[in-house]
Amino acid sequence: MAETKKVAKASSRAGSAAADEALPSREEAVAAFSSALAPGLERARSRLSALADRPPQLLHVEGGELNERVGLALWWAALLNCANTEEAGALQPEPCLACSACLRIGAGLFADLVILDGREGNIKIDQVRELRPLLGEAPRFGRKRVVVVLEAQALGVEAANSLLKSLEEPCPDSCFLFTMPQRERLLPTLVSRGWVLTLPWPDPSRPLPESVRDWASALAEFTDSGRGWFERTSVKGAVDAVLAQNIVLAGQKALAERLTGKGSSGLARALGRVPESLVPAADELFAMCQEALQAQVNPSLVMDRMATELYLLTHGRS
Repeated sequence: MAETKKVAKASSRAGSAAADEALPSREEAVAAFSSALAPGLERARSRLSALADRPPQLLHVEGGELNERVGLALWWAALLNCANTEEAGALQPEPCLACSACLRIGAGLFADLVILDGREGNIKIDQVRELRPLLGEAPRFGRKRVVVVLEAQALGVEAANSLLKSLEEPCPDSCFLFTMPQRERLLPTLVSRGWVLTLPWPDPSRPLPESVRDWASALAEFTDSGRGWFERTSVKGAVDAVLAQNIVLAGQKALAERLTGKGSSGLARALGRVPESLVPAADELFAMCQEALQAQVNPSLVMDRMATELYLLTHGRS
């Protein structure tokens, strides 16, 4: 029996060593954190470092760009579990991004990092229910289990309420972090349970991502001719919730440019044809589309409704 235990332990050490050999290099793993290391997020990182000794059970990260929110969520998980941050009974202000825990987090291989990804569509109640047994266990390898809900506005009402119940129960070894464009997209009860970190809002003059520019150009073309849009949205999987939200934001930006007279994009020029009396209706349309996406309405249907209404508005019909 003793010999069997020795063999098992040796096998475990060998497996661990093999797993460490399979880890990415520091340069490869740091790429996952790169968006969180931007100079513009220095203040946000400093505030997180100040919280790390006694981390809140729930942290909301709003504002910024999507990739900044994702990168900062991973950076927070690394800060709480880095093997080289703990010194003299306190955490150092930055994770090393070189130890096994940091490399595993950057590579998505860390057992105590759980991600519910709203970028991939609705977060369902079954995914949340699977968390509950895990929250009653101690972390397997790290100091803290970190549950990250990326783009938490994708939580359905049932899933959000189920998470709320988990947050009402003490989970001293687990921390939650939610990312979202604005806290107003979450249930107020969820927002009230957490500490909010607001990242610098995106520069409105910054160019749109190429994928969104392509859709904005197609929307501009449709508002003029009434052609080409439905062929795009009818392709299965062509529009997910995140892309749809970005298209709505592109429309809101173009409308703002139209009002200031500084718009140079095709969509801003297209919205320039909306009669002055119907501009409030266009603004309300974009707000309604945001609410529909938050309520988990099919993104393609929301986009088709938005395009149809914009076509009518640019042709003087409300």
